[in-house]
Amino acid sequence: MTRIKVKNLLLRTYIGFNPEEQENKQDVIINFEIETEVSQEALETDEPDDILDYKIITKKIIELVQNGRFNLLEVLTKKILDLIMEDKRVKWAKVEVDKPHALRFAGSVSLEMQKIRN
Repeated sequence: MTRIKVKNLLLRTYIGFNPEEQENKQDVIINFEIETEVSQEALETDEPDDILDYKIITKKIIELVQNGRFNLLEVLTKKILDLIMEDKRVKWAKVEVDKPHALRFAGSVSLEMQKIRN
């Protein structure tokens, strides 16, 4: 099993249900991990087409987040997780979304979800 980690993907989106949050995009920081099988063939051929391309998944996440509007951090996190799990080669995934400055005296609030393919 191989684990791919993407760390500190900084994006802007509409997140929150207060009027100010609905009018202004805010930063979110996304970290995700993916477990997948890498075949011996892929290791021998060194061809990108033989593996799960994290760049493609990351581009889909960027599009989802930047073009979306979310009231709840839970919904945003779940949508990202579901998007990752659409690729049948993903055996397990974990997503953490940080919302900086969500609380007055905290650096951020984060939510984490994970899913295993049955």
